[in-house]
Amino acid sequence: MQIREYHENDLAALRAIHAAQGFDYTLPDLRNPLFVTKLVLAQDADSSSVGAQHAATFRQPTPGGDDGMEGRSADTEIAEPRGKILGAAFLRLTAEAYLLLDPRAGTPRERWQWLLALHAATERDAWHRGLEDVHAWLPPPIAKKFGKRVQRLGWLRDDSWTPYCRKLAAQL
Repeated sequence: MQIREYHENDLAALRAIHAAQGFDYTLPDLRNPLFVTKLVLAQDADSSSVGAQHAATFRQPTPGGDDGMEGRSADTEIAEPRGKILGAAFLRLTAEAYLLLDPRAGTPRERWQWLLALHAATERDAWHRGLEDVHAWLPPPIAKKFGKRVQRLGWLRDDSWTPYCRKLAAQL
């Protein structure tokens, strides 16, 4: 087995895998620069065990590049697309929203106006930075009441997918 960088020649196989999974979401556009990690698991013609090349040949991140391999080193060998594709993993940047608004300042109406101003400016800024979505996790004490307010601003409560979080630790 081999884990390698995604190549656009892999797209047809990945579309077939995505369709076979039967999940109700569209395969994202992998040309989107918000996808910062694009790795493919492929079976080598001469190997059939996962452990054979688990620490696969792929380029390590470095700044720069404009060949579709942004952030990749030119001096590290990269595996060419080959073998049957068994899976892939992609990481897309998104944003988590934090709101700090002094509950002691102004009236409730004024605080709402301040929130509206911050909301509009932040949305414009995120869009201009290329972000496609923003996520917010509301603390339980304010979730019910404040959740209704942010829904009026176009936020969606999405309980259809169960969120999980992975805390990353430094790799030695």
